[in-house]
Amino acid sequence: MLIKFCGPPEIFKFALMKIEHYISQLLYRYQCVTVPGFGAFLTDTQSAQWNGTTHTFSPPKKVITFNAYLKNNDGLLANHIAVSEKIPYEVAVTGIEHAVHEWKLKLQEFGGLSLKNIGEITLNTDKNLVFVPSDQMNYLTDSFGLSSVVSPSIQREILSQLTEEVLSEEVVETTENEAIPLDAGKRSNPFLKYAAIVVVSAGLLGAGGYFGNQYYQQKIEAETLAVQTKVQQKVDQKIQEATFVLDNTAITSLPAVTLTLKSETFPYHVVAGAFRLEENADRVLRELKKLGYPARKLGVNKHGLYPIFYGSFTSYSEAQQKMQEIKKSHNPEAWVLIEEH
Repeated sequence: MLIKFCGPPEIFKFALMKIEHYISQLLYRYQCVTVPGFGAFLTDTQSAQWNGTTHTFSPPKKVITFNAYLKNNDGLLANHIAVSEKIPYEVAVTGIEHAVHEWKLKLQEFGGLSLKNIGEITLNTDKNLVFVPSDQMNYLTDSFGLSSVVSPSIQREILSQLTEEVLSEEVVETTENEAIPLDAGKRSNPFLKYAAIVVVSAGLLGAGGYFGNQYYQQKIEAETLAVQTKVQQKVDQKIQEATFVLDNTAITSLPAVTLTLKSETFPYHVVAGAFRLEENADRVLRELKKLGYPARKLGVNKHGLYPIFYGSFTSYSEAQQKMQEIKKSHNPEAWVLIEEH
């Protein structure tokens, strides 16, 4: 694809650069980076995630989205490029226009556009822009140096071990009150021993008749039930003790959490305009205050202009909503300025 370029040498030098490099730098510090005439890249902080399928912990990160309807020049990108490249602000604006023109040509010709460390932009069947963010870069500075961690699942075998310990300590009483340890000789199932006792008792008491045999059978069943109940009680007790120890260990190993409360700031401003003459700025300021806006004037900026604000807000969404209201009512040129901390 051949792009014909006309303009001063400074603009030609900048046009050869990739403005996505500067967009990527700004995404670390700002929630919204607008590319004039194209759209805006927005960021939203996502907390740490747990994937139960892969047993993976992912650190917090900034999730990037794209809004094709935010196209007004807020000066952020152009000013950052002008300072970084040491070129005039107007030259940076012209360079962005040439880059956007190149992006649109690629979308029309190839149907897609790849922005390094930002994402992929494609055209769908309705000719709308579809953005897929890149997962190769984490723009959340608080997560610098953190990576995903794989934690294998834990297999617990406490119940089976406790049951074996309890059975090894238990003794079975015969019908003649003789104690027989279960671990004598080869270890076997205690209930199999009861079955053997039943067979022996039946042989010895055969001459005693049906009722005598039934009496001993009921007595053995009652004693078997008593032993089973006692074993289950000890198992439950062991489990409760083990759970208590595990809970205490978990509690004492937790790190202390310290919360830091930040003071509320108002970094988002709805701009009415910037004026070269201070008397013009004062006149507009008085008119806005008559209309009921909490308007204010900033001192002269580095471009020699006096900015006038309709108001300042704590979030970008509030400032964006107020800007839309103002555009519909009386000033279609209003825009949002994001103050750098």
